[in-house]
Amino acid sequence: MTSPTPLVVLDRVSKRFAGHTAVDELSLSIPTGVVYGLLGPNGAGKTTTIRMIMDILQPDAGAVRLFGQPSGGRAHTERIGYLPEERGLYRKMRVLDVLVFLAEMKGMERRSARDRAAQWLERLGLAQWAQRRIDELSKGMQQKVQFISTVLHDPDLVVLDEPFSGLDPVNTQAMKDVVLDLRRRGKTILFSTHIMEQAEKLCDQLCIIARGRKLVDGALGDIKRTHGGHHLVVGFDGHTGGAAHVFADRALVSKVDNYGQYAELELAADADAQRILAALVESGARLSRFELQEASLHKIFIDLVGPDAAHAEGGRSDA
Repeated sequence: MTSPTPLVVLDRVSKRFAGHTAVDELSLSIPTGVVYGLLGPNGAGKTTTIRMIMDILQPDAGAVRLFGQPSGGRAHTERIGYLPEERGLYRKMRVLDVLVFLAEMKGMERRSARDRAAQWLERLGLAQWAQRRIDELSKGMQQKVQFISTVLHDPDLVVLDEPFSGLDPVNTQAMKDVVLDLRRRGKTILFSTHIMEQAEKLCDQLCIIARGRKLVDGALGDIKRTHGGHHLVVGFDGHTGGAAHVFADRALVSKVDNYGQYAELELAADADAQRILAALVESGARLSRFELQEASLHKIFIDLVGPDAAHAEGGRSDA
């Protein structure tokens, strides 16, 4: 049985700026109907990669194929919804008018665009703002309006560059629900982020990049099995005893993230978790949690990216 043609393919794509290599021979293959995460610290090359997919930037080497064709996003504008990292709306226009205008640019008929825009505004809690000017809205509301403009024309491919940046938890959850609904409808969603918790909840497949180079890509479950190691979570009930000495024993523990009353461990090769448990109890530690589990995507990311990950907790991507 022949596999379906991937929706997005990058074949050894590179991009340089004034001697700096932002993307270095990056190859990706994104199938139809998945949520695909492009992950990396700030400056890793995520936005540059998305701009090459969208045909905003031309690669210096390699090729981009969308929908099985060797052409970028501009050739498929009616099939793609794109939310750029740099948000921008016509600030003096009314909310409903700007949505209809942008939908018409994507090939929608005006009446259909107005009806669908009203439905989306209702869904995301903005119906009462439909006749207000964009510059009267809060930053979070403006971001939701721009998100609506991205999906209003019902695209097959939705490209979101840091889509949850600046949103409060309630609005973040509302947009995550929309992303998952789009996937259930067979759409393909490509989004970039440096926040691993978001990616772990949403992604079917992902790619982690740093300094413009791919470190790993594939299905989330496969990446966890391959790179997760033997992971142990330990919680303390007020008294850690001699836990620090146990964690320092490299015959038992190869890596540790010790937060005081909570620690994440990676077991050494051939180490037995029961030996660690016995050593902790003997050291006088009082345990509230002792659990073998798969490593979090955050931990895998830190292990793969190394010092670059220190920059992954805030700010905007600049590459």
